[in-house]
Amino acid sequence: MSLKSYLKKQKRKKNKIKNIPNSRLMNTNSTLYLLFILLFVASCSGTKNLPEGELLYVGAKIKVEGDATPKKERKALKAQFEAIVRPKSNSSFLGFRPKLFIYKIAGSPKKQKGFRYWLKNKVGEAPVYYSKVDLEYNKLVLQNNAENNGYFNTRSTADSTRHGKKVTAEYTVLPKIQYHIRAIKFPQDSTILSSAVRETEDRSLLKKDQGYNLTTIKEERLRIDARLKEKGFYYFSPDYLKVQVDSTVADHQVDLIVKVKKETPPSAQSQYRINDIIVYPNYSINADSLVATTDSVVKHNDITIIDTENIFKPRIFDRTFYFKKEDFYNRTNHNLSLNRLVNLGTFKFVKNQFTVADTIGNYLDAYYYLTPLPKKSIRLEVLAKTNSANYTGTELNVNWSNRNVFKGAELLTISAFGGLEVQVSGLNNGFNVYRFGTEANLVWPRILSPFHFVSSGGFVPKTKATLGYEFQNRTKLYSLQTFKGSFGYLWKENERKEHQFNITEITYASPQNVTPLYQEKIIANASLGKVIEKQLIFGPTYSYTYTNTMETRRKNNIYYKASLDLAGNISGLATGANLKKGDTIKVFSVPFSQFVKVENEFRHYLKLGGERQLASRIIAGAGFAYGNSNEMPFIKQFFNGGTNSIRAFRARSIGPGSFDGTTTTNTFLADQSGDLKLEFSTEYRAKIYDIVKGALFVDAGNIWLLKDNPDKPGAQFSKNFLQELAVGVGAGLRFDFSFLVLRTDLAFPIRKPYLPEGDRWVLDEVRFGSSSWRKENLVFNLAIGYPF
Repeated sequence: MSLKSYLKKQKRKKNKIKNIPNSRLMNTNSTLYLLFILLFVASCSGTKNLPEGELLYVGAKIKVEGDATPKKERKALKAQFEAIVRPKSNSSFLGFRPKLFIYKIAGSPKKQKGFRYWLKNKVGEAPVYYSKVDLEYNKLVLQNNAENNGYFNTRSTADSTRHGKKVTAEYTVLPKIQYHIRAIKFPQDSTILSSAVRETEDRSLLKKDQGYNLTTIKEERLRIDARLKEKGFYYFSPDYLKVQVDSTVADHQVDLIVKVKKETPPSAQSQYRINDIIVYPNYSINADSLVATTDSVVKHNDITIIDTENIFKPRIFDRTFYFKKEDFYNRTNHNLSLNRLVNLGTFKFVKNQFTVADTIGNYLDAYYYLTPLPKKSIRLEVLAKTNSANYTGTELNVNWSNRNVFKGAELLTISAFGGLEVQVSGLNNGFNVYRFGTEANLVWPRILSPFHFVSSGGFVPKTKATLGYEFQNRTKLYSLQTFKGSFGYLWKENERKEHQFNITEITYASPQNVTPLYQEKIIANASLGKVIEKQLIFGPTYSYTYTNTMETRRKNNIYYKASLDLAGNISGLATGANLKKGDTIKVFSVPFSQFVKVENEFRHYLKLGGERQLASRIIAGAGFAYGNSNEMPFIKQFFNGGTNSIRAFRARSIGPGSFDGTTTTNTFLADQSGDLKLEFSTEYRAKIYDIVKGALFVDAGNIWLLKDNPDKPGAQFSKNFLQELAVGVGAGLRFDFSFLVLRTDLAFPIRKPYLPEGDRWVLDEVRFGSSSWRKENLVFNLAIGYPF
């Protein structure tokens, strides 16, 4: 072929390529994209570049079969079996194994630090190979677990199935009829130890007709040991008990016989009393702090205190030790004493030891070795903050502490702070907040009162005095100076119940630098004037908190807080203050506030399995001003909306009632407040992947006024209050970094209380594709921590 003929042929090929239909080009592109996706899926699946001879283990399938066991029991057994099979396969998400993929792309870091090392060992996950799976071992584990739950003579099989380079383990378990408890028998002999064991029978974990369970039997031994420790049996151990099982008494029934082992030593069979209590309050492992001189030994009641540097007053130990000489050893008193020493907040380490006393009879000497924290310290903190008004910012705190001011474990803290807050959701027209101030707190580890106060818990009751000052500048609007002081008590009945009672709490607020812009807005919206009124509030406050959220094994957890605020009531009665009659009483040229305010908050957390949870909250509050006040001071009123409230509405923009506060100003967010508040939220929470958690939520509520306000039509509370509830829904992501939770919520309203009746539900108006709808309705919330 000549060169000229060759060039003509190539030109015809080129023109042919140019004339390929677009549909064929699109099909070609689609094929390429599909190939790319397949390659990506293959890489994420973890089967690429497996070592020679290895297969990827992708989990276990467990079947519980047989008609001898009811379906419900088989389902429960299967859940147990799935939790104990080992090893666990690589975590997956929608069929992908992203952690395994990250592990592989991280390669082999040369150093045990740096980004690649962190990516591979902290974020990634090493492949789990089938060669690490022991089918026979797992089969026996499942069989033993079934028998430990009373399904004696259980049979099991194990096998595996291969799909390409992936292997699944398969286990089949055939349990028999479960054995149940026919009778429980405790020791009947007359020894002191056997009698003490027998006295615990009424609270036994073993019940007649209950299914046999080895774990319950072990827990019963621990329970008996714990009860014996309350009665002076210091050297007893659960290992000195045995529970014999007699399975020959009846068909699929057993008798459990509790016995004290014959080899139990005499010390474990004896009850011990407390002899001497010796305290070393300045103990150090690096110094010879156990050497006592005549001057360093102080006898205080039943306590011997060896304080070589005379750091603490002896009386603080009267309120921390529950033991007294001649008392039987008691584990509860033992733990309460340790808890109180720790809760003093003065000691870095608390060590305790009991030894047999060198005296006649069964006695123990109690030794306490206490290592103090540094008396003085200074701490610098940088905090991320959010509040109910959708403001997010940073704050710098400097805290100086003295942990033993008057040698009685008193804690003096003086702090200075400054910060900036910026509104990140809703409108933001440059009205940022700058604040700085100082605060001093003095805490005594006792109740300072003319009356005797007894606390039986392991928490030290405290008296707290506070003095503080804050200057707040809202740019372009106004400045506010606030002075505050309080004196009151804090105490806990136990880890669930906490009380705080302030005999008096004083707040004085004075505005400064009110701008013409803000003055103009007051003319349009008179309620804005409340914010810059001088305010003097004083009176007692009380709050009660109950929570069991620390009990993580519970399926249902609750939190409840009730608070009561009584301001100016005694002063109002004493002076006969009556605003309606013109008898307004002033202190420092400022009328003092007189009101009663009550607020209740209840939360419920329902665990749905795995890391799924349904969290709910309801808040109800009411405030009533009288005597020297016509309405509650602004800072004590109720608000709705914002990042920790009804998230589909901007902060403090809801209500009161059916009043539409957004029509009075469009320059910045008006602070709508009320005398009554009702709010409800429920949130479904679930883990999406690793540190990322998701939520779907619905919020509802509103605020109302007790009295009619001509400037706010529809704001007064009425019997139709349920028809004036604002409702919003949304979804959010939570990034749990362990040291903080970053929360993002996107919400929109589905019910607007300020619209005419009959038009308040706006669910049918939702238009995600409309930019004008999104601008008017979508509210993005950025916050630190969960809303509740």
